[in-house]
Amino acid sequence: MIHWNSLAEFLAMGRHGPYVWGSLLVMALLMVAEPMLLLQGRKRLIARLRRQHRAEAAERGQASAGDRSMANGSND
Repeated sequence: MIHWNSLAEFLAMGRHGPYVWGSLLVMALLMVAEPMLLLQGRKRLIARLRRQHRAEAAERGQASAGDRSMANGSND
């Protein structure tokens, strides 16, 4: 087991402190950022799918209205 005589020695990590604490900081930032980015991407995907669904529903509505007008026109 490793023992340090002071907090300064612990933070210095035998002169590897900048690497150790820098790595820890990057890992912590990524662990916070990843769920936020996933949530943001999920919201964008849901919004895009809703727009696509509305557009397809509108196309179907126009197509069926066009089919009805063509059917009415041929009855003349």
